[in-house]
Amino acid sequence: MSRPLFLAPERRADKAMSDGLIAGAFGPGRYAKAAERLREGSEPAAGLSFLAWIDGRAVGAVRLWPIVIGETAALLLGPIAVDEADRGAGIGAALVRRACEAASAAGHHLILLVGDEEYFARMGFAAAPARRIEMPGPVDQNRVLAKGLTAGAADALAGPARAAPKTAEVRPETPLARVAS
Repeated sequence: MSRPLFLAPERRADKAMSDGLIAGAFGPGRYAKAAERLREGSEPAAGLSFLAWIDGRAVGAVRLWPIVIGETAALLLGPIAVDEADRGAGIGAALVRRACEAASAAGHHLILLVGDEEYFARMGFAAAPARRIEMPGPVDQNRVLAKGLTAGAADALAGPARAAPKTAEVRPETPLARVAS
């Protein structure tokens, strides 16, 4: 009999649990990755980070971060972490799907991540729309993936990816000229 999985938004009180899951999954090497440059000094997008729970124990975490690609407001998905004992049970995919649903419901149009296309394609991510995105640091361009949450959102992606300006909250309806720096 499988144990029930419960997905819930990450609360402030859950931050240490999420951080622990991420550290356990990726270790200190995660700080050297190009995607980490987009998270430095930022906070996850409000209401768009989730924890997976089984029997009252946090077993997985995912976060979305506000970024800008060229002049386009977007979200960066990651890191996605699942406790080693619970990997292979579909928890990571469930977290990604839940985060994408929440982003869409909140009116966001685009999500970027760095990962394996073979795994993330089943969740709607593809490398082709992200080919002209310039990441901040070395990255295998084949692992830069995008998912449009609305028709055409990923069609003309180009330019440097960077953290959203800290002085302005980037919302999907924010005029792009105001978030560009």
